[in-house]
Amino acid sequence: MDYTLQELEQRFTEPSADLIEDIKKIEGDILLLGIGGKMGPSMGKLAVRAAQAAGVNKRIIGVSRFSDLRTKTELEEAGIETISCDLLEDESLQRLPDADHVIYLAGHKFGTSGNESFTWAMNAYLPGRVADRYKKSNIVALSSGNVLPFVSPVSGGASEDTTPEPIGEYAQSCLGRERILTYFSKKNHTNMLIYRLNYAVDFRYGVVMEIAKSVLRGKPINLSTAMVNVIWQGDANEIALRSLLHTRNPARILNVTGPETIGIVWLANEFGRLFDIEPIFVNEPARTALLNNASDCHRLFGYPKLSIREIIDITASWLRLGGEEWNKETHFQERGGKF
Repeated sequence: MDYTLQELEQRFTEPSADLIEDIKKIEGDILLLGIGGKMGPSMGKLAVRAAQAAGVNKRIIGVSRFSDLRTKTELEEAGIETISCDLLEDESLQRLPDADHVIYLAGHKFGTSGNESFTWAMNAYLPGRVADRYKKSNIVALSSGNVLPFVSPVSGGASEDTTPEPIGEYAQSCLGRERILTYFSKKNHTNMLIYRLNYAVDFRYGVVMEIAKSVLRGKPINLSTAMVNVIWQGDANEIALRSLLHTRNPARILNVTGPETIGIVWLANEFGRLFDIEPIFVNEPARTALLNNASDCHRLFGYPKLSIREIIDITASWLRLGGEEWNKETHFQERGGKF
């Protein structure tokens, strides 16, 4: 089945019955800091629709620099209150409205090499300023599975109890973010949840899209990292919102990804079958990969609503239609931490 962008956007922001019930329990307004990135706009729209479906009066406020004014307009049309702000400017941060709940989405990854100081400012310094500004709020802060070590596929993936071993400046700064947030959680008795994500996928970007494009366009697929975890961005957004009911003090850590350990060869061959194209592979697979065990997440929220086979079908349909591509590569094959 082929889809239009409007149909996919509609499905992408459709709240589940579980989210609608949980949004009734989340008393007060929700502030999304850094809403202008990949996940923020769809997460904000999902929050608005869930509140409407639940019949609750709740402000959803989105903060970003909004370098692209189209995003700001789009969010306002969806019912999100927007505020333009450079979060690194402390006076601007302090002027932001209070909120009962904060979802912290701001961060920096690509372009880290050669710009390490900015990456550390965004990923480790700013979280402390935000945590201190919103010490009385309930906070869910996005982090990355990159803080964890590469593991064997037979290990079951790194869990929340696995000792972090970040490789490279980006991953190290992400661990810095987690440590700083945990410090302020303890210091200010702030309930928090640190949301370790890898990798969110969407019909316009992500690991699945990257493999599909490579197959369709006859580009070699690098097998140096031959296994991966993914989760549909709509499911990741829902989990972030519902996580507001599962914060703790000190901060709770939660791995977020899909239940499968997906082989890149299998994934490419599935697209090869759908496109009637033989995939091209290069490089020998390493024995380890960045794989996270998200069983605690699945215990709390159930398995993701969208399965990997549905994700594959949607992605293939989107590419056949010549749909929009964000061209934001994940670099999931990177093993030396250079982003």
